[in-house]
Amino acid sequence: VFIRIMREVADHYMYRAPSSTARMLENKADPERSEYLRRFADREGSIFLRRFYQKYRGKSRDESLAALLDGVRVSPRAVVVALRSVWPQMQAADLGPWMARYVPDETYTATALEQLFNRYPPEKFNLNDRGYLARVHPLELWLIDYLLQHPGAPIDEVLAASAEARQEVYRWLMKTGRRHAQDRRILDLLEIEAFQQLHQQWQRLGYPFASLTPSLATAIGSSGDRPAALAELMGIIVNGGIRYPARLVENLHFASQTPYETLFIALPTAGRRVMDPAIAAVVRTALIDVTLNGTARALQGFVQRADGSRHLVGGKTGTGDHRFEVYASPGRLISSRVVNRVATFVFMIDDRFYGTITAYVPGAQAAQYEFTSGLPVRLLGALMPTLAPLLDRVPQDTTAGAVGAR
Repeated sequence: VFIRIMREVADHYMYRAPSSTARMLENKADPERSEYLRRFADREGSIFLRRFYQKYRGKSRDESLAALLDGVRVSPRAVVVALRSVWPQMQAADLGPWMARYVPDETYTATALEQLFNRYPPEKFNLNDRGYLARVHPLELWLIDYLLQHPGAPIDEVLAASAEARQEVYRWLMKTGRRHAQDRRILDLLEIEAFQQLHQQWQRLGYPFASLTPSLATAIGSSGDRPAALAELMGIIVNGGIRYPARLVENLHFASQTPYETLFIALPTAGRRVMDPAIAAVVRTALIDVTLNGTARALQGFVQRADGSRHLVGGKTGTGDHRFEVYASPGRLISSRVVNRVATFVFMIDDRFYGTITAYVPGAQAAQYEFTSGLPVRLLGALMPTLAPLLDRVPQDTTAGAVGAR
């Protein structure tokens, strides 16, 4: 359900304006298509180069070639093309040891090696063709060659130098007959832009990170969050969509009853509307339903006041069992490594208090635990009697966000 909702949210950001760039998908003559395809080539090429850079940096020529050829299904042609692409001074006689290592089932005379060597001069083929013949990504060949010519080059230099190569590698994508492939890649960029707009909206609501994972799985927590940010979001909802700066200190009182007595009091801070009040009201109703009928209903046994009335409590639960899992065909689990386990309950109490409680176990030891978000819910319930004097106190300022309770 949440994934489908996030799909609709992303589509909204992509198509909401009549002049939306997403309309280019309907018009193959739109000049913006070429610009988006160039941007895609630049972005995806950079991703591959960063990956290859980690693989080959600091390696010698022979180490780089071994790392390249050990990872592919080799053929005599692939070996020759790969070697000649990154070894300009290579001679036909140098082929022998490499052919014996990677094509041991075939025997070559000196004449056969020379013929094979002369068949694939690098200047005869462009970068794309050489990648195809060697059965590797063309940018992998480019990077090995560049690092051998510029040992120790940092990644920023590599990316700057490879701008033209990145466009060359994706030149096939620019052909007009590739409409379907073009649309898929343009759509990828449009989705990224949609999530960038979504990130700006989330930052207004207290999202703490500098970027947002451009994935529909963001709806189920793949982008992460911080407990304080969750609490701040709850404060915005409690205050009807207004965001107030959180303050840990209300006043400072020095040298009481002396000639040097000094009192500092924080001035009231105006809030800023970041959410439509109608939306805040709908979300608040949904949060209350979680404690009445949902995963936090266990809290209902702890919300009664001393006078018999009840606190109005709402919240949202979440459980994370974080693992790295590797699968083989057809869906067979090969390995599973536990990263951590976390359970969170972000809550509001009446119109004044809000906060979050998180249970967290890091590392492999998390495999020994099976708790869910019911744990922080029960913990808040156990704390309610202790919090009663604070919760029942008549407030001087009922604005929850001015100070908050965390």
